[in-house]
This record gives sequence, structure tokens and C-alpha cells, in this order.
Amino acid sequence: MRIVFMGTPDFAAVSLKKLIDEKYDIAAVFTQPDKPSGRGMKLTPSPVKELALQNGIPVYQPTKLRDGSATELIKQLSPDILVVVAYGRILPDDMLAVPKYGAINVHASLLPKYRGAAPIQWAVLNGDRITGVTTMYLASEMDTGDIIYTAETEIGEFETSGELFDRLMVMGAELLDKTLRDIDSGRAPRTAQDHSKASYVKMLDKSLSPIDWNNSPRHIIKQIYGLRPWPVATMELDGSVFKVYCAQYTENTTEKAPGSVVSAGKAGIEIACADGKTVVITELQAPGKKRMRAADYLLGHPIKVED
Repeated sequence: MRIVFMGTPDFAAVSLKKLIDEKYDIAAVFTQPDKPSGRGMKLTPSPVKELALQNGIPVYQPTKLRDGSATELIKQLSPDILVVVAYGRILPDDMLAVPKYGAINVHASLLPKYRGAAPIQWAVLNGDRITGVTTMYLASEMDTGDIIYTAETEIGEFETSGELFDRLMVMGAELLDKTLRDIDSGRAPRTAQDHSKASYVKMLDKSLSPIDWNNSPRHIIKQIYGLRPWPVATMELDGSVFKVYCAQYTENTTEKAPGSVVSAGKAGIEIACADGKTVVITELQAPGKKRMRAADYLLGHPIKVED
């Protein structure tokens, strides 16, 4: 089976590495143009481009997909299938029609739930206990194509989005391998999505960071772990905005108003939230300081707890 692979970030690079390791016939790789990165804003290739070049695979980085030139290039490459993993562009219909088997995609949710951007982070933020990956055929509209396979996994109670990303990245690569083998042998199923059950999620931004202590302990915990590694949850303390990296549940109750400091010591900084319950902040970062245990911060910056 002759493949043209289309992808850009680390999530896609792991799938490409799997296809290389399994000796698939990869005719070419399409990836996003190099982008400025770092303090010097130096043009930096995508992880997929770097991996492709290391393995002698031709790389193409079109700036446009809808002027016909990219589709003509695909025709010249004569792939049996397009494999799209976090490419970052929507493919035009005329391109999807070129390969014999069309185009397939790896998506990091259990479709039709969480179509769109940042499905991994929103699964954590929303407190889901199960998530997974889906392989599907691409259609004209984003994430609406027929499902081929899904694979499920539990989300750890204190698992960060970054940690879940790393696990789903590997799961996606494994499921892609199974999907391609079964398409090639004619065994792959094809199931239409139930569009009435679809949900869409948006990109993350820093407006999601401030913690609202009127929420439940679990909502706050999931916000803290769901926003790691970016943009990171924040809270106000002593007139400054702190980044919050880790927190734990408690069995304690309080009559203090949400957002009030209940205790501050070796366990961390305990703060009141909804329904008289509390959470303990155990790792944070003060403005201009490095990330540290809350207990270590308190050694140099004791907090007076009012009755």
C-alpha cells in the first residue's frame, strides 16, 4: 500500500515513526511550512519534517491546498491512501478523491464526542473518566467522516493533559497500523457517525486559567491538571497571580468563603471552595520565581491564616 502521510506536530511524528518501523511504502510527507520559534524566532521545521528527512522521505510544505497545485502533486505521487494526523489543514474534496482508498485520520477522542481542536485537554477539563482515539475516513466537514476503529483508555484522576497526550499519541499510532492493515486486506469496518451525539471543542487560551473557587473540588482539580502543560491554571494570592501545577482533595470542611485560605503548612495551601469543601495546593509558581512545592514557598513566604 503506497501512502502519502500528512502531519505536523509530535503527535503525528509518532504515527509516522510507526509506519516507518513497520516498513510501509511512504511516497512522501506533507507538513506545515517551517515556523519561527524561540527567542531568536529562527525558522524551525516540524517534528514530522525532521523525522521524514532523517529517513530519506521526500517532504512537501505547500502554503495553499485549494489552488489545485497540491492536488496535482498528490496525483503525481499516486498514493493508494492519504494518512492525515494533526496536519493542521482541511483537505479539499478533489484531493480526498485522488487515492483509491481515500484519506484516513487519527483523532484523539472517541468520536463523535469532541470534534475539533484540543480534544485531549477538554476530556481532562470536563472530568471524563474514559477517552481514546478514533481512526476515520476524512469527509468534507471536519471530523465528520465514517469511523473505522476506536480504542479506549481510562483517564487517571490526577493525570495531566500532557501525560494523556503522550499515551494517546502511542495508542493512535498503534490503531493506525491496525487500520491500514485491515483496509489493505479488505477487513476494515466503516460505521457512520451519529451526528446527533456530536460535540465540538475549541482551542485553549489563557482565559481558562483563573481558578473560580466557587466551583467543586473536582472541577478545580480537573482544571489544574487539564491546563498542564499549557496554559496552566492560576490563582491570586497575596496580591499576586500564581501558576498552580498540583493540588489534592481533602476530607476537611470549612465555613470560610470560597477562595479563603483555610490552612498553610507542610501539606501545602488549603483553600475553601464550593459547599464548604477544600483543596490543597501542593505545587505552584510565584511571579518571577521557579516552580516549587507550596510547602517550600511557605518557608520563605509564610501566609497568615485568619480565623
